[in-house]
Amino acid sequence: MYRPLADEIRPETLDEIVGQRHILGPGGLLRRIIQSGNIPNLVFYGPSGTGKTTVANIIAASTNRKLYKLNATTAGISDIREVIDQLDTFMTPNGALLYLDEIQYFNKKQQQSLLEFIENGKITLISSTTENPYFYVFNAILSRSTVFEFKTVSAEDIVPAVKRAVSIMEERTGLKSVSEPGVYEHIAAACGGDVRKAVNAVEILFSVSDRENGTILLTLSDAKQASQKSAMRYDREGDGHYDLLSAFQKSIRGSDPDAGLHYLARLLEAGDLISACRRLLVIASEDIGLAYPMAIPIVKACVDSAMQLGLPEASIPLADAVVLLATSPKSNSAYIGINAALADVKAGKSGDIPRNLQNVHADGADVKSVPKYKYAHDFPNHYVVQQYLPDTLRGVRYYEYGKNKTEQAAKAYWDAIKGEK
Repeated sequence: MYRPLADEIRPETLDEIVGQRHILGPGGLLRRIIQSGNIPNLVFYGPSGTGKTTVANIIAASTNRKLYKLNATTAGISDIREVIDQLDTFMTPNGALLYLDEIQYFNKKQQQSLLEFIENGKITLISSTTENPYFYVFNAILSRSTVFEFKTVSAEDIVPAVKRAVSIMEERTGLKSVSEPGVYEHIAAACGGDVRKAVNAVEILFSVSDRENGTILLTLSDAKQASQKSAMRYDREGDGHYDLLSAFQKSIRGSDPDAGLHYLARLLEAGDLISACRRLLVIASEDIGLAYPMAIPIVKACVDSAMQLGLPEASIPLADAVVLLATSPKSNSAYIGINAALADVKAGKSGDIPRNLQNVHADGADVKSVPKYKYAHDFPNHYVVQQYLPDTLRGVRYYEYGKNKTEQAAKAYWDAIKGEK
């Protein structure tokens, strides 16, 4: 029966695991926990292909507890009850070890069904997730578990796994492989830190490469095709999507055009043109704002061009927008101002609109005096003193001029007219 290479090459000891030295290296906390034999409830989180399931299998092999495996994408309450029903029977004399993959797909009720049994130790829960557990895992589960983060594996660490995969495929096929320079390194780099993807790329290479006289040639060209776009870890509904957009905006806000272009490239390589355009429009108003107001229509023009062009040419006007925004002066004064105003409105601080600003043409007979609206354009410099905010907010200031050339020029202008210092 066919066995995927990624499964055949799966490590069976901690020393064979690629990467994760921060928790599995000599002296690493998770290594010491496993070696102690006293396994607590654990939550593993991190990208796919970084060893979460492998470590769970190694833990199961090192304990005398019966292992049950469930995947939250397909399992339900009934599957959990089947495990629970076998507790305290000859099937699980020492309790059960439950490996629950993708726990983020279990709702609160499903996760709660495990609480009693992980509390009394009859079930040791090892759960894994590709999402941040502090957002997706029920707090009561987290409080009873130790959380470990599995990080993306470096290309340098993946190269030995690629070589081992090639060796196994040579044994499988009876062929001797000859690799062009850079093949192993490209596969290791292009897999985006996912060891499984790297191993799958090797298996594909052996399926498509030319064979002659018992020798197979692994070319760099084939390696690039076998691993194309595999470096992208992108889920538009997951944490990675928002992490990428956050890094994109923070890099431009931090005036780093190189980082801004890097994250733009990652968005476009994933085909997410819409998110890139929307975030650039936000940045223009939020982070550059009144320091360079023309950035807003310029970026809008770049976004319109990108949407009309489509990928791949859309990258050109969007790159212009990124560099423009990253190298522009920055101001968030208007952003701070509207947030402060919104906070007051949400807190119920509003009050009646001053009578002189209302759009009312007649008043009742009981009204003795009505303040009249003063038309600003009828006065020198198009300015006249009158109340605009409601009485309850009189004197409140939301906007403060930013410390940049444009806003300071506006401040100087109005200070002179209003007689302020």
